Amino acid sequence: MRMAISQTQLQKIISMAKSYGAVRLILFGSSVDTPDQARDIDLACDGVSGWKLYELAARLEEELHSPLDIVPLSPPSRFTRLIEQRGRVLL
Repeated sequence: MRMAISQTQLQKIISMAKSYGAVRLILFGSSVDTPDQARDIDLACDGVSGWKLYELAARLEEELHSPLDIVPLSPPSRFTRLIEQRGRVLL
């Protein structure tokens, strides 16, 4: 299944993330590296904690009609530093 993300979808992601209090948002993984082959949307987020982060993910999946993975950027780790280096900053 091909899944390049449109500008409209990106705007929905950013807008909804902001409404949940996100202060940083990074798109990473296949959505950035090989968008035409991506099977899901991978996001890293800062500013949304606890269950609210997963509520945001569920709402985004519903809105975008596509699978989505979301991970917190805090606390920093080797994985989050890699996301920061290679990902596409949305917010």
